[in-house]
Amino acid sequence: MSSIVVIGGTSGLGKEVARFYAGRGDEVTLTGRDAERAAAVAGEVGAARGLALDLSRPSEIKGALAAVGTVDGLVLSGVARDRNSIADYDIEGAQYALVMKLVGYTATVHALQDRLHDDSAVVVFGGQAKERPYEGALTVATMNAGVTGMIRALATELAPIRFNALHPGVVGDSPYWEDKPLDAVVDRTPTGRTPTMADIVDAVDFLLRNRSVNGVDLAVDSGWLLR
Repeated sequence: MSSIVVIGGTSGLGKEVARFYAGRGDEVTLTGRDAERAAAVAGEVGAARGLALDLSRPSEIKGALAAVGTVDGLVLSGVARDRNSIADYDIEGAQYALVMKLVGYTATVHALQDRLHDDSAVVVFGGQAKERPYEGALTVATMNAGVTGMIRALATELAPIRFNALHPGVVGDSPYWEDKPLDAVVDRTPTGRTPTMADIVDAVDFLLRNRSVNGVDLAVDSGWLLR
């Protein structure tokens, strides 16, 4: 049995990751901004514990994770969906999103570094907007590109702990995308299908368990970038 911590595990892809590991019998701690929701989702997916943690308030992260013990696998999946452009730049929105993901993720690793061990692994969620920005993706593209630098720096500084980034494409059956028209996305995807949540969970598990994969950016987009 492994100890898995999923930051941002109360919804979307993070919730599915937490459900997978809890269902496998691992000891899972998940976090979300709201304590009651985190506890409720932990009960729903079978996780051992749900904790309140706000990535946008990085100075509080260490205290929020004080009860967490040894960590075999850490998944950083919390997300802020900022829509921003240079023509109409929302500075506060950009600051919130960038602090949450880049500073918040790093502060989480800082808080848990004494509970990570030589065989621990960390998966950091980015996204394919870093390669193909869409309208309004200025902040999202910037912070997801920053994830690449983050995992390489951490893999170097905290070796032999492994750090890898997962960059999903459009995940068609996820709560965010399932009600949106995706025909145009499918048409330009070589496999003729978008990734599923199960595909993303499988990719997370691969990155956590394969001891020879370190410092890589793994795209899970069904080849969408090829066209």
